[in-house]
Amino acid sequence: MHRIYLETLVKTSLDNCFDLSRSIDFHVASLEHTNERPVAGRLSGLIELSEFVEWEATHFFVTQRLSSRITQMVKPHYFVDEMVDGAFKSFVHKHKFLRHKADEVLMIDDFRYEMPLGILGNFAEVLFIRRYLERMIQTRNRRLKYALETNQWKEFLHANAH
Repeated sequence: MHRIYLETLVKTSLDNCFDLSRSIDFHVASLEHTNERPVAGRLSGLIELSEFVEWEATHFFVTQRLSSRITQMVKPHYFVDEMVDGAFKSFVHKHKFLRHKADEVLMIDDFRYEMPLGILGNFAEVLFIRRYLERMIQTRNRRLKYALETNQWKEFLHANAH
């Protein structure tokens, strides 16, 4: 199993960080370069425990589908999404949110995945998959940080208040 572990400090509230990280609408906006869009399951708003979303996106010039389900959630501290169906053999993405200082949240991404196709899949992982995934998560985190540290988060959370 392969692992990507990233930490991002964000000046925001724990609740806003947790909620924006679960926003389907923000996810679409933050990864617009992949043309990622929800096609089944939760299509907008904040994804909740036991819900799933199926994404269609273009990666490596190929349109692909991947579905994941929220299998664990303790608001506002963590949630876990796990692949149900898609290009990986499996993946588990743990999202953790820890109060760092009075005005900061430490956002942790712990992404573990297995490649299909045995040795061929592992070769692709070493050559380019790992760097691609890490850059994609970093891009999303930079956009999360920006949105949370400005008023941009309000576009997504107020519109989807529960």
